[in-house]
Amino acid sequence: MKDLKTEILVSGGLPKLETSRCAGSGEALLKPSLLPMALESSELSPDRKARDNWGSSLEFLMSCIALSVGLGNVWRFPFTALENGGGAFLIPYLVVLFVVGKPIYYMEMLLGQFSSRGIVQVFDFAPLMRGVGYAQLLALGVLATYYASVMALTLRYFFDSFASELPWSFCREEWGDGCVSASGGQPLQGQLSRNFSSSTQLYLQRIVLNETDSLEKGIGYPSGSLALMLGISWLTVTLIIIRGVKSSGKAAYVLALFPYVVMFILLVRALTLPGAYDGVMYFLTPQWEKLLEPQVWYNAVTQVFFSLAVCFGVIIMYSSYNRFGHNVYRDANIVTTLDTFTSLLSGVIIFGILGNLAHESGTKDIASVVKAGPGLAFISYPDAIAKFKMFPQVFSLLFFAMLFMLGVGSNVGMVSCIMTVLKDQFVNVKLWIIVVSLSVIGFLVGLIYITPGGQHIITLMDFHGVTFVSLVSAIFELIAVGWIYGTKRLCQDAEYMLNIKTSNYYRICWSIVTPLVMLVILVYSLLTMRPLSYNGQEFPLVYRVVGWCVSGCIIGQLFYWAGYANFKQPKGSLKSRINNSIKPHSDWGPSDPKKLMDYQMFLRNKDEENSKNVNRRCVCYTAGDRIFG
Repeated sequence: MKDLKTEILVSGGLPKLETSRCAGSGEALLKPSLLPMALESSELSPDRKARDNWGSSLEFLMSCIALSVGLGNVWRFPFTALENGGGAFLIPYLVVLFVVGKPIYYMEMLLGQFSSRGIVQVFDFAPLMRGVGYAQLLALGVLATYYASVMALTLRYFFDSFASELPWSFCREEWGDGCVSASGGQPLQGQLSRNFSSSTQLYLQRIVLNETDSLEKGIGYPSGSLALMLGISWLTVTLIIIRGVKSSGKAAYVLALFPYVVMFILLVRALTLPGAYDGVMYFLTPQWEKLLEPQVWYNAVTQVFFSLAVCFGVIIMYSSYNRFGHNVYRDANIVTTLDTFTSLLSGVIIFGILGNLAHESGTKDIASVVKAGPGLAFISYPDAIAKFKMFPQVFSLLFFAMLFMLGVGSNVGMVSCIMTVLKDQFVNVKLWIIVVSLSVIGFLVGLIYITPGGQHIITLMDFHGVTFVSLVSAIFELIAVGWIYGTKRLCQDAEYMLNIKTSNYYRICWSIVTPLVMLVILVYSLLTMRPLSYNGQEFPLVYRVVGWCVSGCIIGQLFYWAGYANFKQPKGSLKSRINNSIKPHSDWGPSDPKKLMDYQMFLRNKDEENSKNVNRRCVCYTAGDRIFG
């Protein structure tokens, strides 16, 4: 037999192999047509030649921590847990984290680092599924704009903290008798029946947000002060990513580590408040009957997506800037473990404070002391800070600086992902032009969320523009990787890149458990879906129509780009077009041409090993081989 390397160089690709067929199955064991052809450096696209790298492996890890351990944990997790019964939500969340979050996180790290491609181009392994990347990109755009509005709120509270007395710590005369001062409220027996509210809740709703009770008269006009804070938020993100990963990697150290200092201070304070024990036990005690409710599991899946930032493409993008061979297996385990710890930590803090609020109001019903929703973190945390006897302003400044940094860490990753796609598409456009353009657009869209009806719109877009569509796109992503590209092939890629064997836990999750869990949750959620509401009020019809139009536009990307991929194939039958559109692109693999050629030889050797065992395992070849190899 000719030397394999020589044969590849002469032929311009992998030599053709004879395929063996499984007796009675008619399926070829070897499919060399699915293997990409070797390319010379001149044939690589320009963006693949000029790919930046992180300054160090630690910068990558810190950036992933800043992204994943962000607002999804400290801001979104507590109010999602409260809406779903506290401890009733904790078990589904941990189960979903293990069978959905962790496998997808590692999978996306592998894909990004192995191919050095962004969220859209990574689907060169199956062009038919490129619409998944575009759908995730649009969902990411929606998420980035309303995360920025949360950052604007944190800045407003940050500057309010310079006052001689924290403005949310006391009741105002116009709020009436139903208010309890956060700094020194006395137990108010029976106040719950009179619409008891803490001063922190009333300050948020009536002073900061000027929140409207209904959208019947429209959403109103943006708040001037919040618009200024929104502009500062986008300016901060712009300055951090203006030079790409070279600048964002340096900022990641502070963005990742500083929040933990403040969180541990708040933890100590929360646990020493009267009634905190009852709140923490409410959070940690499971309600077994809730495990039968599909909506709780649906919310657990979407919270995992937010918490780990999976199925939005950001992990793929961050990993694409790694050096080939970096140990992403280790990093994936570190980040997912730390993310779980942070969610639990923030939950204990929030529910400890809620226990104190229940104690102050003289009730045992933890779930009733505040309204669940996006504003919960701006009620519970400030309430705890207002009870600090010494230097509450200092702790308030630290907390809201931390919350702002968490928002920056999350938004830097999201905007960088969109920036990478545009830079890959428009190679000759200067990076700063792309970054500034994205920030201006993000600012203008974000003005919607800082109107009196802004919290209503956040709830609407959170479901229709992010959580629902991300679940759908995630299912298609797993089908693309686990069944079209193949779990076996992905495990071979991991073996070539990291020199480690993939465990059966990941193989089974990627192929069966994870997509099945998400599909079941999606189907049950659709069957039991109720009209979307905010604070107990359903959205007007026009807003529901707009919401479903947003969902349709994002999910429609899956079908549009699948049709486009088929249209671009050579003329032939529909079956042949589809078969061609699920084959990896000709330069799929490592970006280094030498590594690409070596990788192709590695695949050839693997196929030759498989062919030797064809007679011994030909009866039940198909599904098992695609999973376990």
